Formats: sequence, C-alpha cells, structure tokens
Amino acid sequence: MKASSKGKESKNPWLWVPSLYFAEGIPYVVVMMVSVIMYKRLGVSNADIALYTSWLYLPWVIKPLWSPLVDLIKTKRFWVLTMQLLIGAGLAGIGLSIPLPSFFKFTLIFFWLLAFSSATHDIAADGFYMLGLTERQQAWFVGVRSTFYRFAMITGQGLLIIFAGYLESHTGLESIQLNVMANPQQTNVEMINPQCLTIEPVEGELHIISYPQDTLTIPTVSISKVRADSLLKFVREWNIKNGFAKPDKRFVVKKETEKSWWTKHVSEPLSNWIKENFAERKAITGQKDLAGNIGLIYFYLSNKPEAEEEIVVNFGRIAGDKSIFLVEGSAYGQRLTFNASNWNRPAIAAIQLDPKLRHRSMATFKATAGNIPLSWSITFLLLAAFFLGFFLYHKLILPFPASDQPGSTEGLSNILKEFIATFVEFFNKEKIGWILAFLLLYRLGESQLVKLASPFLLDAQEAGGLALTTGQVGFVYGTVGILALTIGGLLGGFLAAKHGLKFWLWPMAIAINLPDAVYIYLSATQPDSLLIVNLCVAIEQFGYGFGFTAYMLYMIYASQGRHKTAHFAITTGFMALGMMIPGMFSGWIQELVGYHNFFIWVIIATIPGFLILPFIPLDKDFGKKDV
Repeated sequence: MKASSKGKESKNPWLWVPSLYFAEGIPYVVVMMVSVIMYKRLGVSNADIALYTSWLYLPWVIKPLWSPLVDLIKTKRFWVLTMQLLIGAGLAGIGLSIPLPSFFKFTLIFFWLLAFSSATHDIAADGFYMLGLTERQQAWFVGVRSTFYRFAMITGQGLLIIFAGYLESHTGLESIQLNVMANPQQTNVEMINPQCLTIEPVEGELHIISYPQDTLTIPTVSISKVRADSLLKFVREWNIKNGFAKPDKRFVVKKETEKSWWTKHVSEPLSNWIKENFAERKAITGQKDLAGNIGLIYFYLSNKPEAEEEIVVNFGRIAGDKSIFLVEGSAYGQRLTFNASNWNRPAIAAIQLDPKLRHRSMATFKATAGNIPLSWSITFLLLAAFFLGFFLYHKLILPFPASDQPGSTEGLSNILKEFIATFVEFFNKEKIGWILAFLLLYRLGESQLVKLASPFLLDAQEAGGLALTTGQVGFVYGTVGILALTIGGLLGGFLAAKHGLKFWLWPMAIAINLPDAVYIYLSATQPDSLLIVNLCVAIEQFGYGFGFTAYMLYMIYASQGRHKTAHFAITTGFMALGMMIPGMFSGWIQELVGYHNFFIWVIIATIPGFLILPFIPLDKDFGKKDV
C-alpha cells in the first residue's frame, strides 16, 4: 500500500498547522533571545554575548543559498521531522554543556547546530504548508500559523524565562536581604580584620551568613581618598587571594605582548578615543582629596559544601537611595564564589556613600545564591524532551501530500542556472542600492538595542542596570512586551491596508526608532518601580511592532516579480544581516561607554534609517486592500 494513500494525503490541518508553527518559532526565539539572557545569568560579558550571539544570525542570512537543496533532496516532510530531531539534540547538548567548566564554548557549538537546524526547518515547514493545504486552506490558515508562531514567542521570551527564574530562586541557597543606612549622627564605622575572624560550622541546612545580619550603618562624614583607595584595594585583593572573585578587568594591567596591526592601528586607538570622549564619568564633588565613607559587609557559609560544589553569590542593590552603592564584592558583573576550601573565610563587599550625601538615607541590598547553571540546564533539557515529543507527534500526524516529492536531479544544471538567474534578477532591480540600504539600515538602532536590553534589565544597579530578576525580565518581555508588540503590529497592518504603505512610512519609521529613547530615561533614573519598567518596555515594543509593519511590507514590495518567493527569501537574508553586523559590536560599545551613553548612541544610530527614506522606490498605492 502506498504511503501517499488518500487517507494519509489529507489530514485535518488543525491537527498539524498550529503545532508545526509553534515548533518553528521556539528554536528561533531560543537562539535569538533566550541565549542572551542565559549567558548574562551565567556571567558572560556583554561584549562576548553581543558578538557571539549575533553570529548566530548567520544561518538565516545565508538560508536562501541552501534552500534549493531542501527541494532537491528527500521530501519536505522528511526535512521537517529530521530538523525537529536535530533541534531536540541541540537543546539537549546545551542543557548538558551548561554545568561544564568550558560551558561557553560547548554551548555555542550546540547553538550553531540549533540555528542551522531551525533555519532549515523554516524552509521545509513553509514549503510543506503550501504542499499540504489547498490554496483556500492556505489563505484561511495564514492567521492560525502566525498566531501560533506568536505563541511560541510568548513561550520563549516569557514562560521559558519565568520558569528558569523560578528554578533560580528555588534552587541553591536561600537569599538574604539587608539594609545599608547612611547616618550623619554616626561617628565611626566598625571595621573588622577578616584574618582575625574564626568561623565555626553551624548545624542545619547550608545557608549564607552575613555580618552584620540586618543593617550596616555608615557615617556620612567623608574620608580621605587615599584611605578609601587603600581600603578598596585591600577588599579587592582579599577576595581574589581567597578565591571568592577573579581579577576585575578594570584593574588588571595587561602584559606587553606583540600587538597585531589591527590592534595597534585600529581597535586600540578607536577604543581609547571612544572611552576618552564618550565613557560615563561620575562628577567629582566636594574636595578632590576626600571620598565618600565606606562600610564593609562580610559573607561566609554556615558549613562546608561538597568537595566539587561551588556556591556562587550575586550581591547588589535592589532598591533605595542610589547614593549608597556597591563598589567591591559582586559589582560590575563580579560574583563571589564559595567552595570547600574557602567557605569558612569571609568574602567582603564594600559599600560606599556619595560624598554629597549628608542626610539620613537607606538602600536595600540582596545576596542570592540560586543554582543558575542547574536551573538553565533543567530548562533546556525539558525543551529537548518537548521537541522529541514534537518529532513523535508530527511523525504520526503530518500528512503525505502526493506533491511532496524530491526534485529531479536530472536537470540539476538547469536548476543551478535558474538559481543564479534568480539572484541576478533581484540585484538588477531598479534602485537596488537604495532597497538594500533600507533593508540594512532601517533597524540599525534597534539591532543594537535588542542585544543589550535584557542584560541592562538584569545587570546590577552599580553596573548601570535595573537589577531585575530573571523571572521579572521574562514577565516584562514575554507578556507585557509581546502583548504591546502584537497590538502595534495589528494596528500597523490595519492602517497600511487602509491608506497604503507610502502614507504611513514616515510615522512607522518614527515609531520603530524614537521609542528607543525610553531606555535613556530608564538608565538615567534606574527606577525601582516594576510598573514604570513595564510601561517603558511596552511603549518601545508597541512602537517596534507598529514600525516593523513597514519593514515587512517593503520586503514584499521589493520581492515583486517572476521569482517573488525566492526574492522574498533573499530579503529575509538581508534582514538577518542587518541585525547580525550591528549586534556584533553593540556589546563592545556598551562596555566602553556604559549603558546610558550606549542608549544615546542607539538613538543616534537611527538617523541613517531616516535619511534613506526619501530615496527608496515605492508605489504610492502599494499595500492598499484594493490593489
């Protein structure tokens, strides 16, 4: 009996279209968004996060180059099932690699597998959709497929991140919270030499102990800058010497080695020029030889952990007066690491007051020690199991369309000629230079913002971030953000269909770019209110959804012609390239200038997108319903 019998050729599309496009969206959002948050929580620098996760766009950039192979070799059904199996393997590989010492290198390898498998799955799924449905069904289910793809975005950016955050807060050791008070009536601050402390094991479950336990009081009287620098140097060296922290790159003097031509003549001079002219600097207040007073908090464990176990403590301000800030001991992305050899020695955190602070004030700090690697490992292993379920389900449910057959290889030379002719035809379009400029520059600011938005929300306040938890970031982007994005996209589509793309092009360009300025406000004020953060992100995401409508419609416009399907695939490649290249250097810029100045740079980077609008070819009636 043939596999393509009538019963197997046609199955109710409700059984497979929603699940197919949900499965298409999950790996994309994992590669593009979840990877950024995961690496940030695992302590990877912003520069490395932005550079290496931006490279993961490459499979979508070059996707049009191997899409003909999916037509020629095997069936679309075969490719869909095989890629879902490979996606599951990639997710499992990431989950198993996270606990390893060289996790960054190994997880990136599996993210590459995931990215290429996901891009290939996109090609096969879209092709299978057209083969498995009649034209009428294709039109009817286009809204269904986009809805379930959107559900995948909500699951990946929202529920998945919230789940990982829940595991972070319910694994490892219990968090502790303490207050730091600036008191003008206090005359001195208690300083204890950590070498004199004798720490004995405490019965019960392993937990973090701090001294003081509830409140640290620091006098507002200034101290000499020499004393402040000496004290901070002692804390820094103590934490490094005892294995609590790694050398902070802010204070490491690099050994002189033979520099490459690129380093000597390009990257180093450019870095120095950017830092000298644009890096954030705190204003010097009061007398130059005086500094804000400093108080110390000591951390240690109640008992000895397992031989190979590491307890990583993240410490930072979560609320209160920003004139009270952490300067040593987990600030600027550093983490305090305890193990079997240093558990009974105190790690030290140094809190400093702004010299201008003269009144009574308070800030709240929190030390968390959730098992972050375990949390993310469990999350990815569950995702892998989820995709194994997708594979098994679709193996049973996907129909066997009679038209889903491998392409003939007899005319391979003709296919190659047609393939080349398709590219030639695209690049021979009128004003192709302006078309490509639009595809590459319209989102120049957004392409950099998207790589640093989540790290900014997660980073400690002392590092310029908002110190949100992983779960809070999942809620902000995965629920509020996605909802605003969807509403903006729906409104954009409705208005473009009513008046045409040309009528709404400038308003949409403004909408996708100017709301990025909310991050300038957030980085300047660092609000403690989650409501304000959600409101700002909602404004930015609504603008992005509304403005991205113009981009998608213009891709369709630029793809018109005899090979519009292939040409649209080419435009998606340029869309991915426009996100990849700016994203690669965005983290490097942020680390040089700080979050606030970086977000100002993002707004400046939107200018080229506006400048090219008057020159792009566009029919004034394109996009209207009756056209």
